[in-house]
Amino acid sequence: MLPFHQILANNLIQNVVNFTVWFALVFWAFLATRSVFVTGMIGGIYLVFTAGFAIWFGSLVDHHRKKRIMLASSAGSFLLYGASLAAYALAPADALARTEGATLWGFILLVMLGVICGNIRMIALPTLVTALIEEDRRDKANGLVGMVTGIGFLLTSGISGFLVAWDGIRGTLLLAIGFTTLAFLHLLTVRIDDPEPASSAPGQRKEIDLRGTIDVVGTVPGLFALIFFSTFNNLLGGVFMALMDAYGLSLMDVHAWGLLWALASCSFIISGLTIAKTGLGKTPLRTLLLVNLIVWTVASLFTIQSSIVLLAVGCVIWLFLGPYAEAAEQTTLQKVVPYERQGRVFGFAQSVEQSAAPLTAFLIGPLTQFVAIPFMTTGWGAQAFGGWYGTGPERGMALVFSATGIFGVALTLIAFNSRQYRQLSATYAAAPGEPARAAGPEDVESLPTRDE
Repeated sequence: MLPFHQILANNLIQNVVNFTVWFALVFWAFLATRSVFVTGMIGGIYLVFTAGFAIWFGSLVDHHRKKRIMLASSAGSFLLYGASLAAYALAPADALARTEGATLWGFILLVMLGVICGNIRMIALPTLVTALIEEDRRDKANGLVGMVTGIGFLLTSGISGFLVAWDGIRGTLLLAIGFTTLAFLHLLTVRIDDPEPASSAPGQRKEIDLRGTIDVVGTVPGLFALIFFSTFNNLLGGVFMALMDAYGLSLMDVHAWGLLWALASCSFIISGLTIAKTGLGKTPLRTLLLVNLIVWTVASLFTIQSSIVLLAVGCVIWLFLGPYAEAAEQTTLQKVVPYERQGRVFGFAQSVEQSAAPLTAFLIGPLTQFVAIPFMTTGWGAQAFGGWYGTGPERGMALVFSATGIFGVALTLIAFNSRQYRQLSATYAAAPGEPARAAGPEDVESLPTRDE
């Protein structure tokens, strides 16, 4: 197996572990408390941690060899999962079911910190694509990255529901500790010839240098606009993070919901394979906006009725198009940003893009619980159009999804007609691109060419 493929396989193991823990925590917390507020807060905590740590994580990626920093990521998750298991064993059972108690929230924070450690790998991986893969094939390599993410979702979605049904969060943490150890040991055997960081030279400082990173982003016309567009997208995406599991679990039991996610995630894999074969076209930004237009149109319709079929179709389309949007943004950044700065720019982009979603996730849980659900249960909405739309708590959540989708369509249409979109498209087309820094011929030749 070639080094690039070994890295993908190793990231798959660790991603499955981290996202299984996250999904299982949401499932377990909802079933233990029956509170949409709690699931919304968990999503918000994830996004706050992601935004808060991303710039620092990006600087760590730029200032250290990628293998070393990925090993540190797994070691951090291992220690935090171990501490979470100990906290669970020591906590009184009833304390973990009380939403007003510090015990539950302290446990959630500890588990989520273990998950967040994996974000270091998520920042390091696209920089390794730059280092190991030639510029004209990076969009296809990014498709393989999306495929690996899809496989992770497939396994995670199926595993999480059954783990929670089998042994709650305890069994999940035990398996997480074991497989994190496996990922760490496997990575020790992988040889990654990425360049020595420039900051390792004598006299160079290993600093975050946020101002320098902002200057780099500012020199590329339209790049700030791309980041801010993704930020607003994530603002709306926070709704899905806060409510999707609660909505799904309102229509089916935890086994069926986990299985539905597992089957829908197959579209993630198909999407990654398709990108790896065909690429993203000459204008990845146009692909990004077209994908968003479709996604938000679907988001406004898939909860129009209480239907598991509509929910499944919506999830399939959403997951199929997700890798296209992610690969388009990564391919753009990999071409227009210098390699030495990519970790910090990816971290900066992640931090800014995720900074809006916590606001949504924190607000949407209480707003849905105390405004939308009563509105569609006993309020004016139930009386006015509940006859065809349906009534009850699940319909309150559905109304929030529909409103979010309509807003997302409007935002994407505005972006399509913006001057910044045209500027960044022109910059991407004119940029010469950087060659792979440390790829062997076999790594590059293993990916399909544009003529295949």
